[in-house]
Amino acid sequence: MEKKGTIYSKLLKIILGTYIILAILIAGINYGYARVAPQNIASIINWVWVVYENWIKTAFILIGSFLTIKIIGSSKRTTMRKTNLIGFIIAALTIHVVTPLLVTNYDLYFYAMPLPWTTTPLQLLNTNSALYQSTITSWGSNGILSALTFFTAISLVVLIGTLLYGRRFQCSTICLFNGFAAEVFDPAIPLIGKPRRIKPRTLRFINILRWVFLGIALFFIAYWAIYLLGINITPNSDLITKIETYKYLVGELLLSLFFWIAFIGRGYCYYCPLGTVLSGFAKIAGQKINTNNTKCIQCNKCNETCPMSIDIKGKAINGKSVQDIRCVGCGHCIDECPTMNLSYSTKFTERIKSKKTPVQIVKK
Repeated sequence: MEKKGTIYSKLLKIILGTYIILAILIAGINYGYARVAPQNIASIINWVWVVYENWIKTAFILIGSFLTIKIIGSSKRTTMRKTNLIGFIIAALTIHVVTPLLVTNYDLYFYAMPLPWTTTPLQLLNTNSALYQSTITSWGSNGILSALTFFTAISLVVLIGTLLYGRRFQCSTICLFNGFAAEVFDPAIPLIGKPRRIKPRTLRFINILRWVFLGIALFFIAYWAIYLLGINITPNSDLITKIETYKYLVGELLLSLFFWIAFIGRGYCYYCPLGTVLSGFAKIAGQKINTNNTKCIQCNKCNETCPMSIDIKGKAINGKSVQDIRCVGCGHCIDECPTMNLSYSTKFTERIKSKKTPVQIVKK
């Protein structure tokens, strides 16, 4: 079994490495050369990008999830992590395969993340934007309608899901930007070397970075909202589009890939603007890690396995619940706890649990 586990781990690293190389190469060509390439070449590049983002990515998620389940399957408790993987598989099949085929619009994945993560829906409402022109050319007016409808549906699903199940719903179940990689490729991350804990000084810097990225995201939203009202802050909106594209390529795509290669899978989750906003809704939902189900034996396994550097043990020692803005609800700490002391809950899940729990009648 140990030999098989080693083979599965090597295969998973190979798949992750392939995914990273393809992401850098294809994204670079699509966002760089395709803009100045002849029309026939640009069409081929766009086709390769669509195939990669939809079907190849889904195949990686399916195969990676299978290998990860095989690797962690010998553990006594893997309930939370297996649920995560099942969620990502369903999300990938829905967003990258089934829905695009149904509406014949293979760019829908651009609209699978709610505001403030991207402003593509706002750009699509502007008939003068480059995004509108490329979409109308590739998919027609029905493509624009399907994209905006899809974005609205996804946003509502994420909002309602977070209010019911906390940040876990998006970040550890359906996020197809960074969340899926952190779970699907977890045993293979980092690609080089051993997993490294983020130091306190670095953590303080990233905490500041979180609010900086949120501020930048809100700036782009405000710009496009004002632009749609007919107020031109800059004479050339294409400049803002380019800046936002570079922000995505450098601050999000390349930096998240760097974390997968050298540190931890959840690196980008520390400062994701959508995650920051959802943490506020998660607080309203009453998201928390309960630490009083049995007894904390101070083994520190919860802290060691937490990808968001949260001090869970410090709370568990005194039986206090963990309610941290960084918590993505992945449940790694819950599966890892040897005494089954930890559990994840929200107001909604506690209400459901109380209804399922039979009332005990004490006989006199």
